[in-house]
Amino acid sequence: MRFGAMRRQALAQALHSADRPADVALRAFFRAHPALGRRDRARIAESVFDVLRQRRLYERIAFGAGSEPVHAPIQERPEEAVLDALLEVADARLEGRLEVPDGLPFELRCSLPDWLAQALLAQFGEVEAQALAAALLEPAPLDLRANVLKADRAAVRRELDEAGIETHELPHGPNALRASGKPALERTAGYLAGRFEVQDVGSQLLAMLAAPRRGQTVIDLCAGAGGKTLAMAAAMRSTGHLYACDVSAKRLQRMRQRLARSGADNVFPIVIAGERDARLERLRGRADVVLVDAPCTGTGTLRRAPDLKWRIGPFERDGFVAQQRALLDAAAALVRPGGHLVYATCSLLATENDEQRDAFESRHPRWMRCGPRAVLEAQGAKLHAQATADDTLRLLPHRDDCDGFFAVRWRRSDEG
Repeated sequence: MRFGAMRRQALAQALHSADRPADVALRAFFRAHPALGRRDRARIAESVFDVLRQRRLYERIAFGAGSEPVHAPIQERPEEAVLDALLEVADARLEGRLEVPDGLPFELRCSLPDWLAQALLAQFGEVEAQALAAALLEPAPLDLRANVLKADRAAVRRELDEAGIETHELPHGPNALRASGKPALERTAGYLAGRFEVQDVGSQLLAMLAAPRRGQTVIDLCAGAGGKTLAMAAAMRSTGHLYACDVSAKRLQRMRQRLARSGADNVFPIVIAGERDARLERLRGRADVVLVDAPCTGTGTLRRAPDLKWRIGPFERDGFVAQQRALLDAAAALVRPGGHLVYATCSLLATENDEQRDAFESRHPRWMRCGPRAVLEAQGAKLHAQATADDTLRLLPHRDDCDGFFAVRWRRSDEG
């Protein structure tokens, strides 16, 4: 099959994968075509993700003003012609010869669905919303976290340098590095031996905000594949008890593989049926720290998962909001008097962030919000002045050079 046809087929697979993320669809495509070399895979991935990021703008340029809304199929054209037209526009942009029409509205110029464009403008104002939306159209960097159970940041950097992989230190945290380009980190000896993990630096900051200490009882209530779990286990120097809970056995199984590499032996994965699972009841009032990295729209991660903005909408957002509220109340019951609760999302939306924070404090008036700056700076983090306004951690791609995250830390009163 010719390269052009392969690229078209890969794009079709990514665009039509409504039930799974585009990167998963693309990995499946590459597994089905093992003869593709690494260079061709990289070229295909670059064009596919560029189209996913810029889809609404590219459809406007390729098909004219009548092509909106972006979710509707382009009528009266064979699918191959549609895909080839989008890829042609992508090629023009990547080669620096694309001419974008003047006067396009914000949602078209920045390739956002109407509902999300309106939310960003309302929350951030026009100037900052423009800067944020522009940042979301850029590819995400490749960050990693040195696993202090096995190596420090300097040692990891030396090892990668010897392997021909250039990295530089990030100020966000003492264990954070960023790789230049897109090297195959997961094939390196250091990764396979667990000396480092691939993890966005914003995600690393969330684990640092939980600030677990040696010997404590800690619960990661939405552990997923375990990035923050492993970071907290390392901070605890593999002491105490860290319960990694999730409703997905598949996600926890992926975490077990990473856990085996990491050298941490204080993590106890638990598959739960939901926030009211009886196994959580046995932990009620016992935890020193509970982290709720809640399911959310993921709008802060659109650089990595640009297809998300075409797969979610207000209905999905409202479902997440209800789930977040239930998780927060369940998590609060697990914290001992004097312990801490951290709520976090990778969302940019106030409905999932500020409004959830304020609603929790209204329901739980005896919990005190703790300023994140002192907690993070005590661990060596350096943050933008605006990142911790309102005693809340708010990370934005255009300002903080990481994925978009929101987090708040509370302390439960000693009286319960």
